[in-house]
This record gives sequence, C-alpha cells and structure tokens, in this order.
Amino acid sequence: MRNLLKEAEKELNGDIITVGLATCGMSAGGLPVYEKLEKAGILPVEKVGCIGMCYAEPIVTVIKNRKKSIYGGINENNVNDLIECIKEDKVMKKNFLCNDISELEFYKKQKRLVMRNSGEINPLKLGHYLYQGGLEGLKKALAMEPAKVVEAIKKSGLRGRGGAGFPTGMKWEFIAKRTGKKYLICNGDEGDPGAFMNRTVMESDPFALIEGMVIAAHATGCDEGIIYTRAEYPLAIKTLEHAIKTCYENNILGEKILGSGLKFDLAIKKGAGAFVCGEETALISSIEGKRGMPRPRPPYPAESGLYERPTNVNNVGTFANVATIMRIGVEEYTKIGTEKTKGTMILCLVGKIKRSGVVEVPMGMKLSEIILDIGGGPPAGKLKAVLSGGPAGGCIPKEHLDIKLDYETLASIGAIMGSGGMVVINDESSMVEVARYFMRFTQEESCGKCTPCREGTKRLLEMLVNVSRGVGKEEDLDKIEALSKFIQENSLCGLGQNAPNPVLSTLKFFRNEYIMHLQGKNPGKTYNDMKQFIITQKCVGCGNCERNCPVKAISGELKKKFKINQDICIKCGKCYDVCAFKAIERK
Repeated sequence: MRNLLKEAEKELNGDIITVGLATCGMSAGGLPVYEKLEKAGILPVEKVGCIGMCYAEPIVTVIKNRKKSIYGGINENNVNDLIECIKEDKVMKKNFLCNDISELEFYKKQKRLVMRNSGEINPLKLGHYLYQGGLEGLKKALAMEPAKVVEAIKKSGLRGRGGAGFPTGMKWEFIAKRTGKKYLICNGDEGDPGAFMNRTVMESDPFALIEGMVIAAHATGCDEGIIYTRAEYPLAIKTLEHAIKTCYENNILGEKILGSGLKFDLAIKKGAGAFVCGEETALISSIEGKRGMPRPRPPYPAESGLYERPTNVNNVGTFANVATIMRIGVEEYTKIGTEKTKGTMILCLVGKIKRSGVVEVPMGMKLSEIILDIGGGPPAGKLKAVLSGGPAGGCIPKEHLDIKLDYETLASIGAIMGSGGMVVINDESSMVEVARYFMRFTQEESCGKCTPCREGTKRLLEMLVNVSRGVGKEEDLDKIEALSKFIQENSLCGLGQNAPNPVLSTLKFFRNEYIMHLQGKNPGKTYNDMKQFIITQKCVGCGNCERNCPVKAISGELKKKFKINQDICIKCGKCYDVCAFKAIERK
C-alpha cells in the first residue's frame, strides 16, 4: 500500500484536472467533457465522485501552478473554450464558480465529515483514500478489544442514519453477545423519490463504507457481510465491486486483515427495487431469495435474521460515520450535533429549490438555514413547505422551519428524519396533490402482506382522489384522518406505519386547501380551477404528453389519439404546457 500512497501523493499534489463523474455528473454530460480534456493532453485528468452541488454539474476542477479553479456547467459545447483558457493560464469567467468550495453559500454552513472525500478523490483508487487518512480508523479499531470498539460507538452517540435513529452502539452490543455464525448487512436500498444520499457515498467514497463495515465486523464478531443495493444503481455497484476487489488484493478484506486475526468477507446483493426492501426484515427476505416482505418482530434480526442467524443491519451513512468516528476520535465527534443526536446528517435537497444536491450539516441546524441559506430557497414563487423524510415523511409549513434537525423535534411536528430526503414545495403546488402523489407511491409500493396497509392505503388514496377532484363533503376529512391513524397504528412495518404522514401533516397545517378542493378550487398557483384537461381530435399521437405526465395518467399508441385517465390526473397542466399541436384543452 506504500506504493499506492506515494503514487496518490504525486497525483494529488501536482497539476491536475478533475471531472465529477458520479451519476449526477454523468447524466449532465460529464463523460464527453472528461474524454475531451483527456484527449487534449494539457494536464493529467482524474475522474472523481459527486462533490454535492448537483445543480452545477458537470463540474470541472483545474489545479495548475498551485492555483485552483472550480467550474460548473462545463459541457461539450464549451469544453474547448475551457481547454484554451487552461493552456493560456486564464480563468473562464462565464463558468467559474470559486477557487475553494468554502467560498460558496452552498458550503458555508455545511460540515463535511462523511463527505469530505466526495468529489475530491478518484473513488476507484485506494491510494487516494489512503492519502486522505483512509484506514486510520480501522487501524485504531484493530488495536482495541472488540468490546472497547462497541463502547466507543456507544459513547459517540451515533444513531442509525436510515430512519428511526436507533443508537448504533446499542445495536452492536446486542449482536456482539451472540455466538456462532453472524451476519453484517449494509442497507444501501434507497427507494425514496428524490433521495440519493446512499448512492452518492457508494459512488464517491466506497472505501469509507467498506472501512466502516470492517470495523463493525471486528466489534460484533461477524465474519461475513453483504451490501444490499438496488440494481438501478449500476454505477454504485460497479464502483463497489472494484473497491471490494481492491480491498481483497490489499488485505483489507479476507483472512488476517491488516495483519490481525480478523477474518471478514464481503459481497454485493442486487435488489429488484422494491421500496419496502428498505425495511430490514423485508431486505433480509430478499437476500434469502424470497419475496421482499417484512416479518413480525420479535424476534429481531439481532436474534434471528439472515438464515435465522444473528444479523446486524445498518445503512450506508451509519457505516461511513463509523469510519469517521474511529479516525477523528469520540471526543472530537461528540462536539458536533445536539445532546441526543451527535454528528452530521447527509441530506438531499430536491424539489423547488435553487441549489439542489447533497449536503452534510451538523445535527441541530435549523431547517430554515438548510433550505434558504444552503439551498437558496425556491427559484420561483414563495416557499410553502418542506417534506422531510421522503414519501412517508411529513410536510412542515414554512412557519415552522426554524425547528432543529433532529429525530425528536421532527417527530414532534409530525415529520421524520428518514434517510435524509427533503422535498421543497413552493406556492405553485397544492398540498392536497402533494399528499395524493406520495400516497399513490406508498400504495403502489405496499407489499400487501398486512391488511391495514394493503387495503387501508388503497381506500385512503381513493378518498384523496375524490377530494382532489372536488367530490365529497367537509365531514369526509374526519374520515380521512381516522383511517390514516388506523393505518399508522395497525400496519406491520414502517412503510404502512409512516405512509399516512404526508396526509396527516397536510390536514393539520393545510386543512384550508382540502376545503378549497371540496369547493372546486385548486389552491395551487398554476391552475386555479378544477377544470379537466381533455385531449382533442387534433392529437397526432406524438406521445409527448404521456412522456411528461408525472403520474402516468396518459396512455395511448404512437400516431393514434391519446387519452387522459381523469381518476389519476392531478391537473398539474404539464401535458397542456408541452403539447406542440394545441391538442389539449381545459374544459
């Protein structure tokens, strides 16, 4: 590994160009930019992961003569201009962002611990990870007794970053006491609309995830681990496969890890993309080759999990935090965060927001600082609310955005931390339609095992559809609330238990919008009435409306007249806006 470190030191200390080529950079057109820069041959070019500011992709960083320049929005059309500027030692002012990310509003209030390497190193090169202090945490852990490592994680106050925030050290203590064959699972399944925190870590800093898992294996006595992620993450899987292979080659996985007595093997399991498999017992069923459905608890996985053996399940962010804690020390880590929730949280800012992307902030930061100071607020219209915790989260109105980011505070207002998704909503949207959209998602993703979730979410969706269309009476809102609470209290797993959160939170804070819908009015800014959108005989069958419909309410065959399913249509007007043949009318 010394040779890898020396090579990395030479690469990262000299003149270099880096191109962000995580999924966000690739989708924005970063690969042709990389190829042209490499072909130009002016400086060595490295592929790096996502630095977080997805709104500015593709991102190119140029370090020449000890001067650093970071550029955003570099594409095939302007990369040649950038090449000429580099040759002439000039700054390409039009696309110049900063000399250091700390200068940008997006980063000023962030605290990059887990994401410190993201977008800064080549995620495929172990040497780059070592150069940034990688494996220091593992070496410290291997020099400690397993029980001491568990105690350190308990003292750190680390809580699971996958949802409910259960204390990680306590979870490890449960399984460490078990004997015989034990399994360690990393939950990298990420099905929330607008959430890609796990994907970012897996693509941008895979060695940190693996290091955290090896530390956990040492602490808990597990000798076999599995990273479970969805097959829709091909780049993350490819990156992890390379990283695992590299770790085996360098004695970080396998027998006698780093000269110790630790044995730990690691593999990847690809899931089919069911949202319910984010729940740990459904995930375990999926790994076993069964249908991904949750199991009643107890017994908990620490007692009887994968193949009925004791199993520890943590998510990507949790394991990456473990590597950080052991590297910087418990005392330093506990200086960050709140009394009950230590450290940082990785969040995704999406929806109606200027600066969308992945951010890492200290626990306890006000939501208003995250949305307005870091994210820049909505690009148009006025801020109305934030959905925290994904499709099973709660909608928090702008009047309450001065609350702190921690598990208990969010729960007190009817929201959840979840895995860290935050959807920003402006005044162009109806909160009834927001609740309906997410209820449709969770209803479709329900595994069907328990009646309260299977039937309850279906009936709840039907009632929301009627309200959205202006059908019903104000008394129906009490029925919606009662059914929502029944589903919460009686569902088997977290999917059903949290599915009504968007409904209950919008009823609590935006009840007037439900009443407006029942009166035939749409409180959204774009379309202020409940008239239907109809496809007329002018339709040529191009299919543009179908491709742009956010809820798949439009169907048909190419070159034939398409039709709109009014039961599904949310009257967002997207089809009306994109039709080039004026074949859609509002009636």
